[in-house]
Amino acid sequence: MNYIKELREKIGHDLVMTTGCGVLVINEKGQLLLQKRSDTGEWGVPGGAMEPAETYIEAAKRELYEETGIEVSDLNLFGLYSGEERVIHYPNGDVVYSLSVIFITDKYSGFISNDDSEVLEHRFFDREDIPSNLFYPDARPIIDWTNGVRDIVVK
Repeated sequence: MNYIKELREKIGHDLVMTTGCGVLVINEKGQLLLQKRSDTGEWGVPGGAMEPAETYIEAAKRELYEETGIEVSDLNLFGLYSGEERVIHYPNGDVVYSLSVIFITDKYSGFISNDDSEVLEHRFFDREDIPSNLFYPDARPIIDWTNGVRDIVVK
């Protein structure tokens, strides 16, 4: 099912409110996995919109697998993000207000792939080497991680 695509066929580019789920994946070196988006060329958190009747964890696992090719078994809630920077104007004209549920894990399996059409590249980054060209809706969770946030963030 692709709920957003079906909705867009009915309402065009108008504002849609969604819930997105993303995953901060940490490797054995303590580095964060980011993906370079094909639509903007900016770095962000792997993830995407929930489908109807999915749980947050199901959506996060599905989106992570679709975009990276890796599977996760142990997700912990990192933060809940809302606010002005969650209004997203996509290059194709679509406008979304996406509440975001961000998980974190260091337990994953499989090999990272760049085969998804939404992604140009995946790369792990040290805290001090996070790129400056971040996809603005994903900047807060990434910056929270770089600042060593350990408690659940609600923003």
